[in-house]
Amino acid sequence: MYTLVRRFIKTGIAFLFTGLLLGAWMLIERELFGRWPNPYLVSAHAHAVLIGFVMFLILGVALWLFPRAAKDDQRYSPGRAEAAYWILLIATGGRFLAEAARAGIDRPLLGWVVVVGGLGQIVGLGLYFWTMWTRIRPVGSHLREAQGERF
Repeated sequence: MYTLVRRFIKTGIAFLFTGLLLGAWMLIERELFGRWPNPYLVSAHAHAVLIGFVMFLILGVALWLFPRAAKDDQRYSPGRAEAAYWILLIATGGRFLAEAARAGIDRPLLGWVVVVGGLGQIVGLGLYFWTMWTRIRPVGSHLREAQGERF
């Protein structure tokens, strides 16, 4: 497992625990003190767990397990995969922090950070899948399928 794969997976785990801590705090507030969570906190929690954990984990494992890029592949680039990581990290982290802050601070700038973070998530995921597209291919399985093997 090489560095970028480990970085994706460990970042995902960090987002998981960040989301779990926020979720635990919201649960305690609701169940013990009768205070329902602010919608911005709910959104921050959802993005930490779903994009921060689930997507980072999926992207890291895919990067690790998908077939290597063909020697003549002009589309896949480790640099592009790393750029996708940083875009997605900054966008998701910024969105999480801005939404969590919006629960207690009413600043229009935070709304812009949330929007830019959301758009950055789209760009990061788009770049990742555009880069990985050619690595989604058969490596031997198509030959076994042609002979009638079922998976």
